[in-house]
Amino acid sequence: MNVGEIRRRTGVARFEERKHPRFLLNLPVEYYRLKGDTQQAGYTINASEGGLMVTLSEKLEVGELLKIKLFFSFGPEMNAIETLSRVVWTNRGEKEEEYRTGVQFLEISPEDQNRLSLFLRKMAN
Repeated sequence: MNVGEIRRRTGVARFEERKHPRFLLNLPVEYYRLKGDTQQAGYTINASEGGLMVTLSEKLEVGELLKIKLFFSFGPEMNAIETLSRVVWTNRGEKEEEYRTGVQFLEISPEDQNRLSLFLRKMAN
C-alpha cells in the first residue's frame, strides 16, 4: 500500500489557524445578493468576528457579495448587525435544497463590530 492509498483510506487531518475563534450559534440572518434585490433568510451554524457559516436554501457562487443582517439578543435587547460579506465556500447541507455557506465580513461598522465582539465574548463565558 502506498502513501497516497493510505491517505485516501484514513484521511489526513487539516488544521487551520483562524484569526478569530468560532462559536456554535443558531441565529437568524437575512441577506440579499448585491446582483439581485430579493431578500432571503437563513440561519447561522457558527459565527466569529470575521465571518459566519450559514445554512441557506439556495446555492451561492464563491466570490459573490452579500449584504447580511445578523440578529441576536444581548441582555434584554434584540440587536442586529449589518455587513457586506463575500462567499468563500459553499457545499450541500444535510437536507435537500439546503446549502452550507461560509462568508467573510468585508465591511462592518465599528459599532456593529463592537456589538458582535461583546456578544461573542459573552457566549464564550
